[in-house]
Amino acid sequence: MQQSSQPKTAADPSHLEMTEAELLTPSLQERTKAVELPLDRAYYWERKHPHRLFLTQPLNGRARHWNWRETMQESRRVAAYLKAQNWPSGSHIVILSRNCAWWIMAEFAIWMSGHVTVPIYTSLTPEAARRLFAHCDPVACFLGALDNPELVAAVGRGIATIRFPTAPPSAGLDWQTILENTPPLSGNPQREAGELATIIYTSGTTGAPKGAMHCFAAFSYFAKAVEQVTGSRSNERAISYLPLAHIAERALTETTSLYRGWRIFFGESSSTFFRDLKRARPTVFFSVPRLYAKFQAGVFEKVSQPKLERWLGIPLLGFFVRRRILRQLGLHRVRMAASGSAPIPLELVLWFRRLGLPLAEGYGTTESGITHTAPRGQFRAGTVGKDAPGVETRISQEGEIQVKSPMNMTGYYRDPQGTAAAFTADGFIHSGDLGEMDRDGWLRIKGRMKEQFKTAKGKYVTPSAIEMMLGTHPAIEMCLVMGSGLPAPVAIAVLTPPARENAKTAEGRLALEHSLADLLDRVNAALAPHERIASVTLTDAKWGIDNGLLTPTLKLRRAPLELRYSPFIEQWRAQAKRVVWHFETEKT
Repeated sequence: MQQSSQPKTAADPSHLEMTEAELLTPSLQERTKAVELPLDRAYYWERKHPHRLFLTQPLNGRARHWNWRETMQESRRVAAYLKAQNWPSGSHIVILSRNCAWWIMAEFAIWMSGHVTVPIYTSLTPEAARRLFAHCDPVACFLGALDNPELVAAVGRGIATIRFPTAPPSAGLDWQTILENTPPLSGNPQREAGELATIIYTSGTTGAPKGAMHCFAAFSYFAKAVEQVTGSRSNERAISYLPLAHIAERALTETTSLYRGWRIFFGESSSTFFRDLKRARPTVFFSVPRLYAKFQAGVFEKVSQPKLERWLGIPLLGFFVRRRILRQLGLHRVRMAASGSAPIPLELVLWFRRLGLPLAEGYGTTESGITHTAPRGQFRAGTVGKDAPGVETRISQEGEIQVKSPMNMTGYYRDPQGTAAAFTADGFIHSGDLGEMDRDGWLRIKGRMKEQFKTAKGKYVTPSAIEMMLGTHPAIEMCLVMGSGLPAPVAIAVLTPPARENAKTAEGRLALEHSLADLLDRVNAALAPHERIASVTLTDAKWGIDNGLLTPTLKLRRAPLELRYSPFIEQWRAQAKRVVWHFETEKT
């Protein structure tokens, strides 16, 4: 990929078929004129509530706190430094760091200095990161703690580097050095509603990541979407640990905190997560299905599921058991919890709600923002909520969810063909998701259009719904359903660590086989004949981001997984067993 010698700017529309103004319909242009933009909110808190605590960052075992005045003072000093570099207005500046207080201040600084934020996942391989750097053509990079330390090498020559206090050893200018040598930027620099604020790369579930461009007006509607479910209270506490390079965390935590004045807590590392969670005592909590499943598995490790069910059925004892479990998880103060990014089994949602955690699903895409949430105090099982403010949703004849709103991206960066394909002729975004809406406007997700496959019987199967059903078993950590051209679909399941331990004995394996055979019976009874699973193959393999089998947002990469396991399918079918063992770290 060739790299341009000049950075792309917000004023350079050469990478689009349409300008940003043309992509917004007249009605949407009218709606964005009166919105309060993100920098306006930052100036508001700085002016009206300067001593209100905003950010808490653990570092070397101790927590550091910033109020709004301190946050904006650091942001203004860094903004002044960026402004002094005389880069073209609208230049791209990468943030390559795990979530931290400096991440938020860096974004404020980038915006105040007239530039565009480009966050990049810290779990990528160096080669994948280099491709994104070449694609977005940045003038600078803020560098912090990384999941993959080798990513430092992805920051190419000619790119100015600013190091957060959490950054690994590398070249560049330290954040603290800038603070000590740069006077703060004066005044309140403004950005236009339709001006480019950020480029957010997709996680690349079905191909190469694309850079979705979002304008400043979209951030106001991100906050309105979350407010639909949380209400407008300003004394909430949230912990930011899902990647800020993903639109969900930007909208749910950063943006809503900016608009509503929530306090944000960060974690120090993955190993300190539960300690950090208990320090934060969040009142709102956002996560992905895998973490909720791990929470549940951890509970079942301490007390068996049948025993817990008996305890919960005893009125007074059940009350104390519920409270104790949520306290041990660090979720006892949570008044609103949400799951997103991937489908979550309904049984898991209902289990947490029975414990007293008000868990619900939400829905959105990188291209369209957070478009569906459950209105505050409402819940409808199996749905992801209703239209957020400003959102219009329709279901196409093919069953695809299509969305139009002020949160819609203005296009894919340097990809006019992709941009044209992403929009319908009348301005709706193709989500690629299958869904249905009830008469009250509640949306139900049925799967991904591109994930569907056709078996040898000539009928289509949507795997994600079946994977959710199989994933309710406590021994299953992740599950893939495949079967293109096969007489019947098959499932491959990664076992949880406790299940792998149990499977080391003959008795443990036999018990697990019986349990999973019973699960297959229940799942298949709920499926159409052509959807029924022939067998479940159990593996102790690692499906991770580092080996390319999961996206940075922990979604399955189906093509690599199917390529990995397709050569074994005939061998598994020849065994004529309902439960097949395929351990990859030991000979069996």
